[in-house]
Amino acid sequence: MVLKRLLVLASVALLLVGAAVFLYRGAIAHGFSAREEPWAIEAFVAKRLRRLATGTEAKNLQNPVAVSPHAIAEGRDHFADHCAVCHANDGGGRTPINEGLYPPAPDLREPDTQDLSDGEIFNIIRNGIRFTGMPGWGGKGEENWNLVLFIRHLPDLSADDLRRMKEINPEDRSDQTREHEH
Repeated sequence: MVLKRLLVLASVALLLVGAAVFLYRGAIAHGFSAREEPWAIEAFVAKRLRRLATGTEAKNLQNPVAVSPHAIAEGRDHFADHCAVCHANDGGGRTPINEGLYPPAPDLREPDTQDLSDGEIFNIIRNGIRFTGMPGWGGKGEENWNLVLFIRHLPDLSADDLRRMKEINPEDRSDQTREHEH
């Protein structure tokens, strides 16, 4: 019994020392700037927190909107108008705003997002993720479910999809200026 207590105390002490070193090196010595490359442990934890952002009930939600060209087009247009500023028209996340975020908005075409359930993606859109740049948008159910369909479609975007999105959200601000002049 005494040996077990000593092992528990030693483990707790080791964790406290590790946490102190982490805080000293991370926060005190370098700060927690969003522009700094995160440590591997920090990136690992951030990815896991996204998974924890949704409860079991949300994970099991099924998309009530049937996959159709119209529903995907509705999601595409909404994405271009509201989401692409951070996630880019192609979902890759290469935007000026995303460069300053930590954790950065993920590449929505990658397995880290595509492997989420429809309910998880819906919940992230509606409620956001704390301690990230992803706000909770609320929104109407059908609009959010159309976005889920479109996010599923991102790995297969066509040149026509991108062209239509650029009409709604020109990523180059000089394009926007030219549009407003006409």
